[in-house]
Amino acid sequence: MAEDPRQGTLPLPLRAAADKVTPTALAPSPPPLPGLWPSPGLEQNTRMNANEAVAPSADAATRVIVYEQPLNERMRNFLRLDFLYQQAVHHHTKADPWSTRAAVSSLLEILAITQRGDVRGEVLKELERQMAQLAVYNTRPGVDTARLRVAMTKLHRMREELSNVGALFMQKLRDSEFLNAIKHRSTIPGGTCEFDLPDYTHWLNQPDELRGADFAHWIAIIRPLGDAVGELLWMTREQGRPRPEVAPGGVFHLALDREVPAQMIRIALPSGTDLYPEISGSHYRCSVRFLVWQDAGTRPIQTTEDVRFTLTTCT
Repeated sequence: MAEDPRQGTLPLPLRAAADKVTPTALAPSPPPLPGLWPSPGLEQNTRMNANEAVAPSADAATRVIVYEQPLNERMRNFLRLDFLYQQAVHHHTKADPWSTRAAVSSLLEILAITQRGDVRGEVLKELERQMAQLAVYNTRPGVDTARLRVAMTKLHRMREELSNVGALFMQKLRDSEFLNAIKHRSTIPGGTCEFDLPDYTHWLNQPDELRGADFAHWIAIIRPLGDAVGELLWMTREQGRPRPEVAPGGVFHLALDREVPAQMIRIALPSGTDLYPEISGSHYRCSVRFLVWQDAGTRPIQTTEDVRFTLTTCT
């Protein structure tokens, strides 16, 4: 019996070995689960920055830079949180005061974003939605049940961790006089200079182990939220199907499915190109202009050439 196209198709990693089919044989809607559409040279779960958008094993001819455009406010918040969380963790691994300054700045920006609206509640709702979507596949034939259980267990653990910390889990950071002083001075250009915050300067000059232990404690408070957002973004990215497209004269318009709302679009270009996309979009349509980069002192202009790129619509 034919599958209902509204029920979607099985992601390749979840299919039993004897039941695998080629991507071109699968129906286009609704969204598949993570890992469904591998594409040569395109890492589906990479983030927007150039270093992570390059597949480590790919050669120079197949490397790409991925540009992402969120299509709703929730996805914008998730991407910003993930960006800041990864930035904070990255700088935390460096053992010098300048890196610690950058890590603290990222931490304070996370606190600012989470202060606007119930971000934790939004993440919990999205975790529930993803778990319900995975549960649909539990009784379907051809599913790799072992991989499905791993995915379900991971989402369940993240939901429990984030739920158990409570709605005020960041209050200890918000109430810190030390962090608040840095936050208030950060609104002034150069406001965290040595003479403005002598206590901050003293702390930055403590041994790396002591300074690192303090920051590790702060980032551990945020970790349940940061890890959950990162996993949800990974799943969202994996639910898209990369496909080749052409922008005639450097312009591309995309109409989106109103019944299966898109969360973000991703555009991949070869890393050696002098082009980059300028993306604008809403729930129902997106427009892309490809601009020519020359140097930091020259204003970019739109290309008039046809541009080949890879488009992924993530639902």
